Amino acid sequence: MTSTRTEPGHVRAPETGLAAEEAVARARAIASGLVERQAETEQRTYYAPDVHDQLVNAGLYRLLVPRRYGGYELGADTFARVCTALARGCPSTGWMYLFGAAHALVVGTLFEERAQRELFATGDFICPATVAPAGSATRVDGGWVVNGTWRYCSGSPYATHFLGHTMVHRDGDPEPTPLMFVLPRESWRLEDDWGGQLGLRGSGSHGITAVEAHVPDHLTRTGLLPQTDPTKGTPGRALHTNPEYGGGPLSFMLLELGILAVGMAQGALDAYDELMRARTTSFWPIVPRTEDPDYQFRYGEAAGMIAAAEAAVLDAVRQWRDLSARGPAAITRERELRLALIGRETVRLCWRAVESQLFPTAGSSSVRAGERVERVWRDMSMLHSHAGLGTFLSSMANRELAQAHFFADQA
Repeated sequence: MTSTRTEPGHVRAPETGLAAEEAVARARAIASGLVERQAETEQRTYYAPDVHDQLVNAGLYRLLVPRRYGGYELGADTFARVCTALARGCPSTGWMYLFGAAHALVVGTLFEERAQRELFATGDFICPATVAPAGSATRVDGGWVVNGTWRYCSGSPYATHFLGHTMVHRDGDPEPTPLMFVLPRESWRLEDDWGGQLGLRGSGSHGITAVEAHVPDHLTRTGLLPQTDPTKGTPGRALHTNPEYGGGPLSFMLLELGILAVGMAQGALDAYDELMRARTTSFWPIVPRTEDPDYQFRYGEAAGMIAAAEAAVLDAVRQWRDLSARGPAAITRERELRLALIGRETVRLCWRAVESQLFPTAGSSSVRAGERVERVWRDMSMLHSHAGLGTFLSSMANRELAQAHFFADQA
């Protein structure tokens, strides 16, 4: 990996007035060229510089950036469809793009005007984030000095910023408390520690290291991102006319996993479609797979699961948007968890379609290393190791939802 290409490319700023449907169409056009480049993306460990430039020129890094700071502010539903389209062409590219671009919504929601004006000044905003506290921070006049390494920072190779967490001791408090902070690109270095995993090898999920990095107070917040309580209002709700900048960070962050799973599964179904058209059955009578009742059943079963998953997650995004519009008090922890769990069920449907219908019947030659079905299977297997899915949504969220439902009045 060369240091010159891990920084944002110098390309023209996108035109003004991008419409939602045009943004999705551009994502689909880019995705069509990603399928044949998945192997090189895995080898590089992140998508190519020219793909990054395509995303810049298409305006896709500005979808969630507020209009007042040069963004398109096209909303969560448009962003979801763009991410699904990219993941359909290349799961690693979709993953890397989403987790780089999504946190414009977090910054636009949680930070005050001074911070937003400064952070969004770069135009294209690419900000990987981690929620597990790591490293350390020392209090200095007007801010903090941060040191440490944060792993699994998906979207980091072309990032303009990084959002992380650490634990700090504040004056008079014997117990440490979480500190959320944002660092610009010049304040940290990218580690060469990604690519040997089972899947998502091209997702740019590298570690980030900060050494004596100064972060001013206005680029910090107390608390952990997943524990943010939007019911009292947010700086973004007051600053922007769009209520999505007052929405629930936890639920949208976990719906993102379902958004990506749908795109991955759609890509596997595309590959299975091609195999059905190109190959015959293995047992008598030897006929094209498209004419075989068993292959027809498998295709239809998987297609139905994936379509149901897409409908579920897109409706959950709509519910998230509508809940944001109802006002801060409507965004309770219970409602956030219910939406987040739709993301979990979306992943489960997509995984069942790939793991139980497509992968076993695609044929051994179609699941060799580097084949599209094999890659999607690996990438979706890797998705299950994400702590948000494998730990929080699989067990903790169930209990927390029940507690919020039955004991909310006692809080």
